[in-house]
Amino acid sequence: MDCEEVMLTVRITAAERALLRALARGHGTDVSDVVVDGLLDVIPGLHVLPVLPVPPAGRVLPAVAGDPGVSRLLRVLARPAPCAVTLWLPAPVADLLPLVGERIAAVSGLRIGPASAALAAALGFWLTGDPGRLAAGLAGLHRHGAPRLAVQRLDVAA
Repeated sequence: MDCEEVMLTVRITAAERALLRALARGHGTDVSDVVVDGLLDVIPGLHVLPVLPVPPAGRVLPAVAGDPGVSRLLRVLARPAPCAVTLWLPAPVADLLPLVGERIAAVSGLRIGPASAALAAALGFWLTGDPGRLAAGLAGLHRHGAPRLAVQRLDVAA
């Protein structure tokens, strides 16, 4: 039996939970929809982060120094997340979570575990961005109808 949605419980901080709720209220949607939009926004950003080099046997290399995205991801992975939030994700989005987890492991050098941990890490990474930019991005995704394009008149010589 195929499921259209997958339920996952993730651990996030209280500030992240409050921001998610505020974003959902501001856009007239629920928290799960905001999370899906956030994942679709953040996954390409995770893909362009530099990959941690593979250390020689018996050595541990520090994370890629100087890359702000990697530093931000490591901060997200290091902080405690005391709040649990249950989310409903479309199955195709949930299917991306193991790949997200592999990418986070490649970037950070840390194995983060199950799909819910990958979701929590990606969500935390997205929510550490500028709240104004997050709201603007959501507004663009939730805008009803496409923006009208200005019709340009091209004078063509006959």
